[in-house]
Formats: sequence, structure tokens, C-alpha cells
Amino acid sequence: MTPLELIPSHQVAQWLLRNIHHLLDIIGLEKQKTTEEIIYVAIIVAASIFIGQFVSTIIRLGVRKIVMVRNPDLGHQLVERRVLVRCCRIIPPLVILALLPFAFTGNSLLNTILIRTLLVYTSIVVCMAICSVASFVWMRFDQKRNTRNLPIRGVLDTILGILWVITVIICVSIIVDKSPAVLLTGLGAFAAVLMLVFKDSILGLVAGLQFSQNDILRVGDWIVVPSTIANGIVIDVTLTTVKVQNWDNTIVTLPPYSLISGAMQNWRGMTESGHRQIARTIKFELYSIKSVDDKWIDTMTAMFPILKPYVDNMRKQGGEYHTFDPSNTAVNGTLDTNMGLFRAYMCEWLLANPNITKDEQILVRLMAPDEYGIPLQIWCYTSIPNWTVYEAVQSAMFEHIIVTAPLFGLNVYNESSAVDTTTVSLVDHRGTDPKPLPQQPTPPAA
Repeated sequence: MTPLELIPSHQVAQWLLRNIHHLLDIIGLEKQKTTEEIIYVAIIVAASIFIGQFVSTIIRLGVRKIVMVRNPDLGHQLVERRVLVRCCRIIPPLVILALLPFAFTGNSLLNTILIRTLLVYTSIVVCMAICSVASFVWMRFDQKRNTRNLPIRGVLDTILGILWVITVIICVSIIVDKSPAVLLTGLGAFAAVLMLVFKDSILGLVAGLQFSQNDILRVGDWIVVPSTIANGIVIDVTLTTVKVQNWDNTIVTLPPYSLISGAMQNWRGMTESGHRQIARTIKFELYSIKSVDDKWIDTMTAMFPILKPYVDNMRKQGGEYHTFDPSNTAVNGTLDTNMGLFRAYMCEWLLANPNITKDEQILVRLMAPDEYGIPLQIWCYTSIPNWTVYEAVQSAMFEHIIVTAPLFGLNVYNESSAVDTTTVSLVDHRGTDPKPLPQQPTPPAA
């Protein structure tokens, strides 16, 4: 059965054709077959557009009224995304297809061309309507059910791509008047070419499934891709691209599969935990680390009362535990050197800081020395992961270290410059040789 045989007979078409004959008699035009066909086609096109607009208006008003009463949010979204408008566009070509065959007698070439054109147009309009409904369903699901912000946009893009491929095959089959099965059989020879053309889409689909299945990436995640300039928030994940908005508001697009095959750092765990790590070192000059006595410790305890509980506890233990308190692993330090007491002070200072998380690791430790001195590392977590607060807490911490360390007799390493070794000479008025001014001792060169 051909598409033309599927179109039903219609008494309205017969009535319309008789009135066209009568109209030509009144006007006095000669009854020509071509003239009647042209007038008939013009009338049914105008009528179909009117009927389509009328039915579309009735449907939209009825559906909108029902939906607005039961679910106003859904109704507003239907209107904004023009779903009903796209679906109602199917009506005019269907009306034309129902009435057009009666304008022609026999096997007319013009009739065949118009019918095939209308069938192609109808296929495209139907595909657009289905895609609009699918996009609307995906949007509602993404808003209401996708609480984990999984990147399911790639699945939608795949469905839309399949729909359009099927539509193109149907349109070609209508134009060449062949069965779609024949075209699909012929496409097997071009499978390798199609795989090459749609390589990115296929890899994107695979990556999207892995993103969702393994929960690797979500919209809203902060990611860093070392091999690229991407360092920001994921704003969209499609079948072929991942859009990342960097901190300078630039947009970086990446192929989804590159995030699976390469390295990617996702900061979601940090944001969900509510803590952000501080792990930074500051270097001290080795010669400034010295042994201390009880009098010096008492002076520092009076200057920094926060040290008193630690010092008293360490002195009570005495003996082999004079340099470590195993009962308090949060505070590590010694009473033997100024660096040991400074480490204990920094641990106590971090524990007393309200911006530092107490239920995470807090560590102040010395690392392996090098030619620039001995590094002191601060390892802790801020209680607020916000970037601005994090940087403010970290900056305030190291400012405090730089100011406080000299009070413990510790020198922060700084490469020697002309300011550190300036010699000023004076000339004797009686013509004697210039004599250098006395200088303060300077640290040995690194």
C-alpha cells in the first residue's frame, strides 16, 4: 500500500471540488484542468492553515487551562519551551494530505511532487515535535529527579540524534520512492564511514555513560584538568563537549572522552565534606635553631600563655618523655629547642583558631632540610571551603608565623640581597683613609 492509498476519502473534498466548478462557471472562466487544480490547491492550503491555527489554539488553551490549574509550574514551562506549538504544527500538513488527492485526476506529476513534498515536511515536523517532547521530559527529570546532577544530557543528545537519523532515512525513502529497509541494507556498506563521522558522538556517549554509572562527573563540580587550561565549574555536559567555566569567567570546552582517558581532578569531595586542606611550608635558617633552658621557656610561657598547659604537662612527665607527649598527638613539640617549642605553640594556636577544623588532622612538622634551610609544614583543614575564606585564613596563619617566629629566635629564610649587606664608608676630613662603619653580623651565604 502506497502513502497515497493511506489517505482517506473525504466528502468535504468532493463538496469543495463541486463549488470550484460552480465558481468558475460564475466567473466565466473556461473550465481547464490545470486552473481547477491550482485553485483547489490554493484553497485547501489556506483552509488547512486556518484549521491548523484554530485547532492549535483550542488545544493550547484547553491544555494550558487544565495544566495551569493542577500544576502551574509545568504549565509555564510548556509555554516557555513552546512544546504545544511545535506539536500542533503537525495538523496543517495532515489536512492538506487528506484533501490534496481530490484536486488531481489520474497519475499527475504535480500531484506526486506535492504529495512527496508534504510527506517529507510532515516527517520533519513530526520529528521536531517528538524531539521537543523528549527535551521537555528530560528537562523536567533533570530538575525534579536528578538530585545528584548526573550528566545525562548525552543520553538525550543520543536519542535526538537517532530520531533525526531515522527521519532522514524516511525522507530519502519518500523522495526516491523506496522502502526504508532497502536504504538501511545499503547503509551497511558505509558502516566504516559512519563510524568515522560519528566517532566523537560515540565516544561522548560512552563517556557520558561512565560519568553517570561511576559518578565521576556532575554538573556543578569544580574540576582541574592538568593537561589543559580547564580549572573551574562544570556548567554543561553534552554528547560531544564538556563546558567548564574558569575562575576568570572564560569558557573551556573539552571532549568528554578526554576526561575518561586522561587525568582529571574533581574537588567535589572537598566541597561536600565542608573542609579544605592547608598544606604549606615555610623555611627557617638552620643556624637559628638552638637549645634552650628552663628560664627561656618560662619567659616564652609568660609571653604566650597558651603554652603553659603544654609546658607544665611536659615537665611533669620528665624523663624520656621530655620531648614528646604520647597522650596528646594533636600537639607535637619539644622543650629542648626553640623550634620544638615553636612547633608546640603553632599546634596550640591552630587548636584555638575557630576557623580550623578540630576533627581533622592537625600537624606541624619539620621536613628534610635542603640548601635553603629546614622547611616547617603546616597541615590542617579550614572549616569553610569557600575560596575567599580559605585564602584569608591561610594568609593570616602565615603572617602570624612570620611575625611570631623571630620572638622564638627563629629566622625565616630569605635570600640575601643588597639590603642585607650594605657597607657605608665615611671619609676623614683630615685626608685619612675611609673607614667602614661597624656592621651587624649577617647570616652565612646559602
